[in-house]
Amino acid sequence: MRVEARTVVNVLLIVLGFVLLLAVIWLSRQVITWVLVALFLALALNPAVEFFQRIGISRRGYAAALTSFLTLLVILGLGSLFVPTLVGEANDFVGAVPDYVQDVSEGRGPLGDLADRYDLVERVRTAVKSGGASGVLGLSGTALTVTKSILTTIVAAVTIAFMTFFMLLEGPSWLERFFALLPEGSQERARRVGVQIYKTIGGYVTGNLLISVVAGIASTVVLLVTGVSFAVALGLLVAILDLVPLAGATLAAIIVTTVAFIDQGWIVGLIVLVFFVVYQQVENHILQPLVYSRTVQLSPLAILISVLIGAKLAGVLGALGAIPVAGALQVILAEWLRARRERLAITTAPP
Repeated sequence: MRVEARTVVNVLLIVLGFVLLLAVIWLSRQVITWVLVALFLALALNPAVEFFQRIGISRRGYAAALTSFLTLLVILGLGSLFVPTLVGEANDFVGAVPDYVQDVSEGRGPLGDLADRYDLVERVRTAVKSGGASGVLGLSGTALTVTKSILTTIVAAVTIAFMTFFMLLEGPSWLERFFALLPEGSQERARRVGVQIYKTIGGYVTGNLLISVVAGIASTVVLLVTGVSFAVALGLLVAILDLVPLAGATLAAIIVTTVAFIDQGWIVGLIVLVFFVVYQQVENHILQPLVYSRTVQLSPLAILISVLIGAKLAGVLGALGAIPVAGALQVILAEWLRARRERLAITTAPP
């Protein structure tokens, strides 16, 4: 069979364009991450904008500005409640670190017993003598790395805030322009699918925030009851890390349990460890499927499978986006099945 040169050129151009598209996506992956975060925030705040429009603020710009201003006030209010306690506990923790290190070096406490049993202190001293502190702790360029991370975080926060505001302001007009490009007969169906996808992603964001708040409050209560220091700061850390599916809760449990072992000893450390093991089982198998099945309207099995696949494909970002993507695919599939049933009903109807 003879293949025309024009066909070969077209195939090569398509492959080259696909490779260039993947390269652009890879190079701009940080910006794409910011856009996705801003999109999730805009979907979470859009119901408030629509509420203000319903009660009398007709112009969407004013409603979006009011929503952004109130959100900023809420963040500042929560910060005024937690920041003084967090700063005090953080300072206390920094002041207690030398005592922790001394306990470990002198073999006191649970971690001191482990260090004494496995001769960790002597190994660290030998490594410092041979390669210096940078060889042990990897401190070369640490100050520069930390500075770059702080600047990147500040730029990301400001950029995401502005993108969220502009998405709230211009999102509906962008959607209308997109729908106008579709054929006349498909516009109504596209609008219906868009509304359902919006509800799915908005429900996921709301459910994720709710679960994280529950995790933070429960952890803070347990730490306060057991007398662990820095309970509020550690509880807030648990709430923030719990936003990340799968890995976040485990990382928070490791950090908080380590602090409990160092601060209160074996018994309290084991109590905190048992709490996190039990709570994570409850959250993963009861709380998350229950909340997400109501907000995202996915079955617990579909939620579990989608999170595992997303984490395998793209790590933390894949796990974060797996549930809304699965919900969107479910909406599209349901609409396709609905349209197929309508076509079958028309073709099989008696004349």
